[in-house]
Formats: sequence, C-alpha cells, structure tokens
Amino acid sequence: MKFLDTAKVYIRSGKGGDGCVAFRREKFIEFGGPWGGDGGRGGDVWAEAVENLNTLIDYRYQQHISAKDGRPGMGKEMTGAAGADAVLKVPVGTQIFEEDGETPIADLDHAGARVMLLKGGNGGFGNAHFKSATNQAPRHANPGQPGEEKTIVLKLKLIADAGLIGLPNAGKSTFLSRVSAARPKIADYPFTTLHPQLGVVRVDQMEIVIADLPGLIEGAHEGAGLGDRFLGHAERCSVILHLVDGTESEIVRAYKTIRGELEVYGHGLSEKPEVLALNKADAIPKAALSRKRAALEKASGRAVYLMSGVSGEGVTDVLRALGREIGKTSKQRAKSAKPEGAWSP
Repeated sequence: MKFLDTAKVYIRSGKGGDGCVAFRREKFIEFGGPWGGDGGRGGDVWAEAVENLNTLIDYRYQQHISAKDGRPGMGKEMTGAAGADAVLKVPVGTQIFEEDGETPIADLDHAGARVMLLKGGNGGFGNAHFKSATNQAPRHANPGQPGEEKTIVLKLKLIADAGLIGLPNAGKSTFLSRVSAARPKIADYPFTTLHPQLGVVRVDQMEIVIADLPGLIEGAHEGAGLGDRFLGHAERCSVILHLVDGTESEIVRAYKTIRGELEVYGHGLSEKPEVLALNKADAIPKAALSRKRAALEKASGRAVYLMSGVSGEGVTDVLRALGREIGKTSKQRAKSAKPEGAWSP
C-alpha cells in the first residue's frame, strides 16, 4: 500500500428537503384543511479516527465527499426522510485544517474520536405547519435550507513513542528490522526509505512504537533531498533516537547537521529528549571507536551509546534508554494533567 500523509478533500453536507403543499380532500370528511408534511434534514459530514488505517491513500482517489440530501415532505403530513451522513474514516493521528492548510479544525489523536465538519440543512416546513385560526388554508411551504461546502486538508502525523532520525545510510532501517517485525527496504545507497515506517518493539515488558523517518540531509528545510516534510511524524514522539554512522569520517559534523535541521524545523523537536547512538560499531577498530565516541560526547554534551544494527551489539541498551525516557515523559504528562489539589495515595 502506498503511504500518503497529506490529502485535500472537497466536502458537502446535504440539502434539506422542501416542505409540501397539500390539502385533505376526502369524501365524507367535512373539514379537510392543510395536510402537507415537512422536508427531511440533510446529512452531516463527520470525520472519525479508526484503528485499522495507517495512510490517507483512500483520499487520493476519492476527493469529493457528499452527504445525502433530505427527501421532500408529502401529503398526510408525512415528513421526508433525513439524508444519510457522510463519514470520513481517517487514521489515528490525523489533523484537519481549512483549505489554507494552516487553520486547524480538529486533531483526531485517539481511536473513536469524531468531529462534525459540516452540518446538513434543515428541512422546510409544509403548509400544515402554518395553519392557524386566521390562516386556515395556507398555500405556501418553505424550501429546504441549502447544505454547506468547503475544502479541507488532511495531514497525518504518526502516533509513535520514538522517532528514529539520522543521515541517509546511518542504519535506521537495519535497526528497525533488527528490533521489530517491520521489514523496511534496506540497501547500500542513500534514501532507500521513501516514507515513514512503524515498528513495535518489546523490551523489559514494555512495548515501544518506533517511527523510522526518511533520512535528512543538510538543507532539508530548503527542500534538499526528501526535505523535512516527514519530520511532522516525530512531533508526537516522546523521545528522539538519533543514529550516527560510526564509519563516517566526520561524525561530529553529521550530528550537528541533523540537529541544525531540527532547530530550523521548530515545532519543539529540538527540545525533545534525545538518545544518541553511534551505529556500525562492529565495523570500527576499538581505538578509533573510543576516539569517535569521546568526540561525539563532547560535541553533544550527552552520553553516546555504541551499537550495531547488523550484529545486535548494544541494541538492548539503546532500547532500555528509550524506555526510560518514554517513562519519564509519561510521568510528566500525567503530573501536568492532574488538577491541583487532587487526591493521591
């Protein structure tokens, strides 16, 4: 299935049904009078997050979504049937914006979240609605109200605990395939990963969802390479796992390149907790590995883990470090969500 994380969709709610003008004319019925029913309500347009989707590819081929119109009223004071609602099924983590792509409408960040995007038009009143002591034979009815229409932009941001970033060929896909059942494309040339991949990892009785993001390069914020459009999928992550290729001759420059792109991108990515790992340790002599590790620790100001996605060396330590950071972030979120003065054991 092709991955698509942005889509533009035209939506329209249903028009209300027209009211009916009718009179009761039956043999042996002395007093007839107005008998026209009201029109039915037009259908609404909803968006709903569901669990079994992970891409917006459906809206690449279906770009017009319309709810059904209400049916007109009929004689015998029969109200017309309401129009059926239209429901846009989207993946969990989808954000909905106005046509400009910047004005937010809703953020569907959990399964079952629903939001009404457009309201259907009300049905018109039939002539039976207007009868009174002074107007015993009304001969008019109201038309149904028109529906609403607009164009919206859907943007998917994957729900993951950890975002996996690094320069091309840093070994991100190899790492993901080592620790999870995900099978991303792996090759010895840059940009083998063209769209984000998700993998579920289990470590110390804890499940971690890791998102492998396509490789950044210098100037990605200006559109170089694949650009930085996939970084939006890391905005919801609790921690960033930054892989640096240990076989690079300038590992400090490689690290600073990625950090620079995160800072330029903004949206709080550069402030997120980071686990830094020097990958491909099995392909580097021990003396050179120690020097590179010391240089990277000095440049980053944080601990550097040594690992190899191919041999599995040091992978468990990296996963446990991710688990600790995710646990800290979860506690902080729970504490901030807890109202002041709330009881606690």
